[in-house]
Amino acid sequence: MIENRRVTLETLGAFALDLVRAAGKKALSYYGRSRNSAEFDQNLVTQVELELSSFLTASINERYPNHQVFGQNSTPEAYAHDDRRYLWILDPLDGVDNFQTGIPIWGISIALLENFWPVFGAFFMPVTGDLFHASAGRSAFWGDRSIRIASRPSLTEESLLFTFSRFHKAYSSNFPGKIRDMGSTGAHACYVAMGRADGALVTNESIKDLAAVRVIVEAAGGRFFTTSGADFHINEYLDGRQIQEHVLIAGAEKSGLILDSLVPR
Repeated sequence: MIENRRVTLETLGAFALDLVRAAGKKALSYYGRSRNSAEFDQNLVTQVELELSSFLTASINERYPNHQVFGQNSTPEAYAHDDRRYLWILDPLDGVDNFQTGIPIWGISIALLENFWPVFGAFFMPVTGDLFHASAGRSAFWGDRSIRIASRPSLTEESLLFTFSRFHKAYSSNFPGKIRDMGSTGAHACYVAMGRADGALVTNESIKDLAAVRVIVEAAGGRFFTTSGADFHINEYLDGRQIQEHVLIAGAEKSGLILDSLVPR
């Protein structure tokens, strides 16, 4: 019975990887169409998000018609033993500003929950070809290479913290290293997961933005924290509410050091 379930999850994960790559090809046909203007092109972004969302949802419905898709069906409220126990959470376009101006740091994410438990996540950056993915309880991967969060025990001048726009209005900082905003929450989280950054502080997100990278970060040895240092429980936002609080993505040994370096204004 356990072996049959494992094969099923592996099949679902392979399907998700093929799907996110296919969505990436579609997105590239629109990429950077507004690159000659710094002004935000809402019409382009809306068109792409709708097309990608429709493509992802239709592909799931065709292959797994009894599965739930976040935003399409009502969110399940009880455990199930049939195919309805699976819930797909999709973010068709993360990093919209970068996408529409021709900056390559943006991506598409797919997460799969089984009876509220995250079992798979993938984040694909079509321009760079970077594919991050993980199954719960197993290793996280960048392509076919296993990744882990940085194991450095302290913060130094070479440490890197990713933040959100207008971070400087919310905090003064004693962080000893570099503070950057690359414009994509998914990319920020995955760079933490692969050890390229020590942490990422995010806000104004939703479960659609964080569901997939949560699986990747946790499989790589990281966690999500509130600014009090407590664990952040993303499943509390399955009702679709916006996540207004600030959330730190980091390893447990780094979380306190990073939070101590930030002083709310």
